[in-house]
Amino acid sequence: MRHPLRILSVEDDPKDTGLIQDLFEAEGITCEITRVDTQASLLGLLKQGGVDLILADYSLPSFDGLSALKLAIEVSPDVPFIFVSGTLGEELAIEALKLGATDYVLKTSLSRLVPSVQRALREATQKAEHKRAEESLRQSETYLAEAQRLSHTGSFGWKPSTGAIIWSDETFRIFQYAPTTTPTIELILHRVHPEDKALVQQTAERATRDGKEFEHAYRLVMPDGFVKHVHVVARPLSHEWGSIEFVGAVMDITEAKHVEQTLRESEAYLAEAQRLSHTGSGAWRVPGWEALYLSEEWYRIYGFDPKQGLEAWKDRLQRMHPEDRAKVQEIKDWAISKKSDYEVDHRILLPDGTLKYTRTVGHPVLNASGEVERFVCTMMDVTERKRAEEAREALRKAQADLARVNRLTTMGELTASLAHEVNQPIAAASTNANTCLRWLAGDAPNIEEASAAAVRLVKDVKRAAEIIGRIRELFTKDNAQRELVDINEIIRGMILLVRGETTQYNIIVSTDLALDLPRVVADRVQLQQVLMNLMINGIEAMKGIDRARELTVTSRRAEARRVLVSVNDTGVGLSPQLKEQIFNAFFTTKAHGIGMGLRISRSIIESHGGRLWADENSPHGASFCFTLSTDADSTDESRRQRS
Repeated sequence: MRHPLRILSVEDDPKDTGLIQDLFEAEGITCEITRVDTQASLLGLLKQGGVDLILADYSLPSFDGLSALKLAIEVSPDVPFIFVSGTLGEELAIEALKLGATDYVLKTSLSRLVPSVQRALREATQKAEHKRAEESLRQSETYLAEAQRLSHTGSFGWKPSTGAIIWSDETFRIFQYAPTTTPTIELILHRVHPEDKALVQQTAERATRDGKEFEHAYRLVMPDGFVKHVHVVARPLSHEWGSIEFVGAVMDITEAKHVEQTLRESEAYLAEAQRLSHTGSGAWRVPGWEALYLSEEWYRIYGFDPKQGLEAWKDRLQRMHPEDRAKVQEIKDWAISKKSDYEVDHRILLPDGTLKYTRTVGHPVLNASGEVERFVCTMMDVTERKRAEEAREALRKAQADLARVNRLTTMGELTASLAHEVNQPIAAASTNANTCLRWLAGDAPNIEEASAAAVRLVKDVKRAAEIIGRIRELFTKDNAQRELVDINEIIRGMILLVRGETTQYNIIVSTDLALDLPRVVADRVQLQQVLMNLMINGIEAMKGIDRARELTVTSRRAEARRVLVSVNDTGVGLSPQLKEQIFNAFFTTKAHGIGMGLRISRSIIESHGGRLWADENSPHGASFCFTLSTDADSTDESRRQRS
């Protein structure tokens, strides 16, 4: 033992006490023996505590050993009590043991005392350890029950072979059954929401059959009609004899579900607000500007499908206007170095040619070291605002142009338009007429080729008449003759009409036309005018170059139910300043041009609900692109707005 054995000797004879101490010392047991012979002194020492063993004579002058035993059991029930007496008979010994004595030893057989004491101390130690274990277990169960109550998580055991189910107190509370109720599968199903019963039954049957862990969530309907959401997880315990028992947990996730629902609603409201205001939100990690979060509206502004997530976002730089990329990066670098907010305007160029104007505002978030860790940002699509500003600017410029136009006579305006629009088919007719004459003037006239040229001549003249008719309709505000047309068919027809020009200047003509294009609602003659103008412009741009001359016409599907057509040449190209100027009225780069062709072409395309723009054709030349809507309603609406 760690300390001397502390013995309380209830004995009236000091010699007997001394004899016992000598006996212990002879056995190598260090002890401290305190003798008492009155009830009062015994009570006082017991209350002080610190006693390891009580040795008592049965017969005392002032009180008897049984009274000492009862007092010891009352005050110190865990201390071993051994009678050491010379007068204890068998019946008295049995009675003493029944009352709680540990053992008895006759003074005539003191050789039994040491083994008896050792056994009594050993049993006392085991009893104390067992008591501590029980107390620890009770404490653990109390903590577990409280933890389950606080976390709304109950536990259960289930033995499918017998159907026996054991629930913790919290499980009873979750299902709102009395703790005296015997849990069964039927009792559980009685609480399960009608729409979820099949799921619970299938899960129980599968677990019984397969003996594998399971996890599922379902709803409970309480007696008052309140609906709870629970999440159940369980794993099997296999016994040696082959039976399986499941242990698991039942979590009441009702509050979490409600919070989740509230969060979803809040996110839906925020997403709708962002959609209506064309404002996206996002967060970026610094350095590297890796996206941590982007709202759906942010994706939509850039023309991406939000469902594709950050995978699609890798192509964002391709959609930022090339002329704005350096400026944006410079402002971001400045914001990082200054740990400051930033604001930057830049343009987004979508694959179909749509140009958007945006304004981004960013705010830095610093880490514990005071360095910029990330930026939280908002981006607003200000295209409509920008268009409105451009419209106001255009109006001011139009007022200036109007002063010039008013100085022209109405006949002068008509003559300019007619001269330009009719000149193309007349020039083609002249070419075909000369071709016809050339085939007829030979030593052996080629009637077949001459006839073909004559047919083209007739078509050119007819087309000139149709153009004049359309121009007259525009002036008289008659309805345009619109119908479902095949844009690829029109392209092929225009290529045939310019074949003489392309052959004369050694120009290679190629096409890349999508086969699955839908038809568009359009005025066939007006689209022919546009394509003819763009092709002739491309031919003109390549007349004086020494490298390969190629004219390429493409068509394909574009976003937002549109068709995209492009006419590409390898000519002299366009400077960035000319990309928009060439569409202004009376602006021309040709020595004898009047600056109306591209202006009229853009007006035609816009009246069809589309856009016409110019770009570079890398590595050489220019590219003219236009879109047409395949939606008749949008085309009609655009025409109504223009009229």
